[in-house]
Amino acid sequence: MAPGSAPPAHAPRFDAGRVCLDLLATLHPDERLDGVGALRAWIADAGLVPDGTPLGHADGSWPAAFQDLRESVGHVVRGMLAAPSPAYGPALGRVNEAARCPTPAPVAVPGPDGRPVRELAGPPGCAALLAVVARDAVDLLTDPVARAAVRRCAADDCPLVYLDASRGRRRRWCSSEGCGNRERVARHRRRAALARS
Repeated sequence: MAPGSAPPAHAPRFDAGRVCLDLLATLHPDERLDGVGALRAWIADAGLVPDGTPLGHADGSWPAAFQDLRESVGHVVRGMLAAPSPAYGPALGRVNEAARCPTPAPVAVPGPDGRPVRELAGPPGCAALLAVVARDAVDLLTDPVARAAVRRCAADDCPLVYLDASRGRRRRWCSSEGCGNRERVARHRRRAALARS
C-alpha cells in the first residue's frame, strides 16, 4: 500500500468490540495507518466520526500521533493480560494524558428527510479524536466486567486482542473465518497424519 493511501476497499476491518482494541489491530498483519488517507479511512470506518464528516484538514502528523497512542494502549492492554512491563506506567500516563483532551462535540441537525441526524459541531482535531480512543481505553481498563472479557487470540501467530461477548465467553480466536479456520484445518491435518502413521 502506498504511503498516504487508504486501505483497499476489500480489506476487512477487524472489529474487536472496542475502538481502543480496534486501534491495536491496525498494526496486524501490516501497518494500516501508514498515511493520512489510510488514517482518515480508519477513523470513519471505526465510527470515531459520523458518516460524511470531512477530514480533509488532517495532516501528516496525525498518523504518528495515532501510532503513538496505539503503542501506549498496546502496552497497557498487554499489561492487563499478563505481568506489566516497565513500559506499563509511562504508557498508562500517556493514555490518561490523551483522555484529558476535550472530545468532538456532537450536534443534531435536520437530515435529508427532516429527521435529526448526528454531526459534529466543527471539524474534529487530532487531539479530540485521540481522546475518544483514549477514553475508551480508560473505560475498558476500569470496568471489571469488560476487562475480564478481554482475550488474546488463541492462534500462535496472531497478536490480536478482542472483547469476548460470546455466549459463555468461549470465543478462542479473533476471527472464526481467519485464525479459527486455520487452526481447525491444522488440527484436522495433524489428526489425518496420525491416522496414516
